[in-house]
Amino acid sequence: MKIGLVGLDAEVGRQMPAELSGGMRKRVSVARALALDPELLFLDEPTSGLDPIAAAEFDQLIRTLSDTLGLTVVMVTHDLDSLYSISDRVAVVADQKIVEVSPIAELERSDHPWIRAFLGGRAERVKERNR
Repeated sequence: MKIGLVGLDAEVGRQMPAELSGGMRKRVSVARALALDPELLFLDEPTSGLDPIAAAEFDQLIRTLSDTLGLTVVMVTHDLDSLYSISDRVAVVADQKIVEVSPIAELERSDHPWIRAFLGGRAERVKERNR
């Protein structure tokens, strides 16, 4: 059932990891994590190694699972597309500590130099648009 929840056919559960693509391995990993019906799902750089299309599909899967199963997802990522598509709140670690916790839209208005550099021009474009 969990294999089906992540969008794979049941026979994938009988295949060895070497027989699966990178994206399929990531989905199987999520299915395994969901096997015990957790309330929390921890992900570490979940879209690394995926092409942009597969990464976007994986982000959508995580958002859908979170919404439908009521999961809280804690994710470590440097992928801005994932942050924008999945996150409700972002905790930014810089200077060896958490420097801000807020929705991504609020981070775009941050004056913290590391956050501004990380988000690149996105924060500047948002500020210009709001003037």
